[in-house]
Amino acid sequence: MEPADRTTTTAATTAPPRLAPFAQPASGAGAAAARAYAESVARTVWGGPGREVREEDVVDLLLVVSELVTNAIRHGGGLAGFEALPTEEGLRIAVHDHSAVVPRAVYAFPATHPGGGYGWPLVARLARDIAVEARPQGGKTISALVPLRAAGAP
Repeated sequence: MEPADRTTTTAATTAPPRLAPFAQPASGAGAAAARAYAESVARTVWGGPGREVREEDVVDLLLVVSELVTNAIRHGGGLAGFEALPTEEGLRIAVHDHSAVVPRAVYAFPATHPGGGYGWPLVARLARDIAVEARPQGGKTISALVPLRAAGAP
């Protein structure tokens, strides 16, 4: 049986370590705390001794986390939760919010720009395997895999 598109199978018997989901801090600190948590997971769990993560990939990760968490706070009725789980390919992040509205991308730069609307295309460019799923208790979860590479890897 062939694996589905963008999925891999491995012979390893141990799964990557699972971390407790990020606990939302006091109001106003959601995006900063989510970025710090995601960076910590990338550097210590995905990377760590013998496999340091590329700095360019950490920057991409922080941009994706910032965009998704900020959008949850501004447009999704508030941040309902955040997870960062390491995979062999990188870090899978999941942002939970309270709104069922699916993000809409802006495809052309308007002559007059009211602000906003460009984060979703940025996320789509830097991440892959992006999914938007309704949560049973209301709201949605946006998950994305941000690829990570070891420092020194091509």
